[in-house]
Parts: sequence; structure tokens; C-alpha cells
Amino acid sequence: MTSSGSKVVVIGGGVIGAMCAWYLRGSGHEVTIVEKDRFGSACSHGNCGYVSPSHVFPLCQPGAIKNALPALLSSKSPLAIRWKWSPALFRWLYKFARRCNAGDMMHSAVGRSALLNWSQDLYKDLIASEKIECEWRENGLLFVFKDKSHFEHYGSTNDLIQNEFGIGAEPYAGDEVVELEPSLLPGLGGGWYFRGDCHLRPDKLMASMKKRLQDLGIQLIESCQVKEFVRHGDTCSGVVVADGTKIDSDHFVVATGALTPFLNRHLGCDVEIQPGKGYSITMPHPSHAPKIPMILEQHRVAITPMKTKYRIGSTMEFAGYDSSINRTRLAMLKTSSEYYLRTPHCAPIEEEWFGWRPMTWDGKPTIDRSPLMKNVWIAAGHNMLGLSMATGTGKLVQQLIDGEQPSVDVGHYSLNRLKAVHSKS
Repeated sequence: MTSSGSKVVVIGGGVIGAMCAWYLRGSGHEVTIVEKDRFGSACSHGNCGYVSPSHVFPLCQPGAIKNALPALLSSKSPLAIRWKWSPALFRWLYKFARRCNAGDMMHSAVGRSALLNWSQDLYKDLIASEKIECEWRENGLLFVFKDKSHFEHYGSTNDLIQNEFGIGAEPYAGDEVVELEPSLLPGLGGGWYFRGDCHLRPDKLMASMKKRLQDLGIQLIESCQVKEFVRHGDTCSGVVVADGTKIDSDHFVVATGALTPFLNRHLGCDVEIQPGKGYSITMPHPSHAPKIPMILEQHRVAITPMKTKYRIGSTMEFAGYDSSINRTRLAMLKTSSEYYLRTPHCAPIEEEWFGWRPMTWDGKPTIDRSPLMKNVWIAAGHNMLGLSMATGTGKLVQQLIDGEQPSVDVGHYSLNRLKAVHSKS
């Protein structure tokens, strides 16, 4: 049974919410987006712009805990945890640790891969058909290793990706990687080149999508925070925003990223997300800027040469919902890149940015119905892959609301996998 033609309120104006709104409007729904800040802000603004099917494996992998412990003792580690009393964080870390085995890693990878590949196909269709101006490039993604031993060790990971998912990378040992990408310094261990990955400029994507959505008649309400869901039995009739106004609708989509846990009480479930703080620095292209986007693997730093900008980003800081910029973390981006690139950065710095990535302990998003309200859907927890998974998530939400056969196995993203559903009185 289809629900096409009904009203839908999408809560959250990031890339996930934008794509949900896009596909729902295309299916004939009347759509309103409610965003607490500005449309296209937060993690949808300053990320590194990868649309990357290569990122099939979650952070919960065999050996992740063993490798993380010494890293936490170093001030130069790409991973940092600000230890304080936080039962939610401790539960999250415990469940993450239990997933750090080969079986659970592969199970998560299957769910991630399905959404990543579908999303990339949908991006290509969307950008071609709608002429979306987002500096789309199909230049692949290069994983660069400083040391030969780390480069060679990645070979087993690549074999697994190739055998299980059919998207393996090409190896460039030693200075062969400099022949491929002359911006790199000589003497590195090598690189693995995933030719199928793509990238874009996130802020341009969001600006272009905003115009398309408004041209289609979608109402965008900014600086408007949802405070309450009005429930009648197992149905939601509307949401109440900060000024007391009630917005009525037939369906609701919660696409609130790292802030979703603040709505758990209303949704009737524990969407277990921790904000993983990431940083980026944006500048003009330095001399000898790379042509191929790359991840400097041993330092976990991403380099994105966009058409009109150049961005260095990444690091992972679990510091709760702290909204300050840690300048030590920002400086690490620049110093880490200096081990790999001839001219890794330049002046002037045009933007220093941070965002709260919505991290789940199994590396997969939740795309499912609220257990309390049958017409409220959750689409959150995309980890570091919100941009990469946005189109597939948006299309899947539309299929679920319209009662269509889903194009991917929705069990991978169900609330049941979290085993934390509870009732709200």
C-alpha cells in the first residue's frame, strides 16, 4: 500500500534529510524540512566529500582495541577520547569492543557495501539528470602508506575487499606511487588506488540541492528545533517546535545525525550514537596539489583536491557534544600531511571547521520505523559516511514510507539489531 501524495516532515536539514526530502517529493509527497540551525550546516558542510564504495569495513575490526590503546596515550594520535563519567559512552565502547571480530566486521561490511554502492549509482543519476553543481569528480581514492610494511600489510585487506565485494585496489609499491601521483614525496611505502571512488564539494552540493528542493515546492524551515512529538496511540499527528508551534503531518523522518540521542525518549528506542568529532581545514590549492584524493593511512588524514578548494580533514575525538575547536587537533592535520606531500598546505586558511559525526558501535546506520509511532522513521547514525550513503538512504526511506519493495536488505539497518528497544509510557 502506497502513501504517495501525503504530507511528510523531515527533521534535519543535512545531506541525509535533503536526500530523503528529494526522493519523497519525487514520489509525490508534500514535504517540509525542519532544521534547528541552517540547511546544509554541521557535518554536511565541512567533510572531505568522498563518495566511496571502498569504505566497506567499519572501525570495529579485529585488533582495533589493541591498536587503539597505545594510540590513546599519544597526544599525536588521530584518535582521542576525553575521559569523563558518561554511561552512554561506556556502553557504546563496550559494545564496540565486542564487535571487533572478523564475523561481526564482515556482517557490518555487507550492510555498508550495499548502501554505498547503491548510493554512488544514485548520485551519478541525480547529478547527470539534474545538472547538480557540486564539482563532481571520478578520480578514485588513493590509500597512501608511509612505511613499506604497512603498505604490504594492507594487501590482505585489499584481497578481502576484492574477493567479497569486487572492488579491489591497484597496488603502487614504493616510488611507483609517486609516478601515479607526483605530489607525493619520494621514499614512501606505497599506495593502493581505488579507481571507482568519487568525490565532490559538500557545500556546493547542499547549496544546489537547496535550490532544487525549493524549486519543487518543498518548504524549508530553518532555526527551528523540534521539542516534542504529539502521539495518539501508535501514531504521531505532529511535532511541536521551540516556540510552541505544532506542525502537522502524515509521516515524519528523523534525520538528525549525531543529535538523534536527544530524541530517544520521544522515539521510544535507544539509537546509540556517539558524536565523533572530526576536523577540516580548507584553503586554496597549494603548489604541487594532488590530482587524486587520498587518505594518508598511517595518520588517518584525508586530502581532497576539489575543483575550487583544497581540504585536509579527519581525526576522531570522542569529547561529547563539546562545541569548541581543539587547535591541537587542527594542527595535527597539517603536520601529518607533511610526512607525505611535497606541498601539503598553503595560506590563506579559508575555513577551520569541526563536525560531530554520528558514530554507531557497529558502523551501520539505523534506517527503521520508531517502535512507538508507526508513521515516524529514523535515518541516522551514518558514521563517517553520511555523504557517501545519503542518496541510498533517501531512496530507501521513500520506499519504506510508500510500501515499496526495498532495493537493499533493510535488516542491516534495523533497530532490532541494537537490542535496545524500550517503551515510553
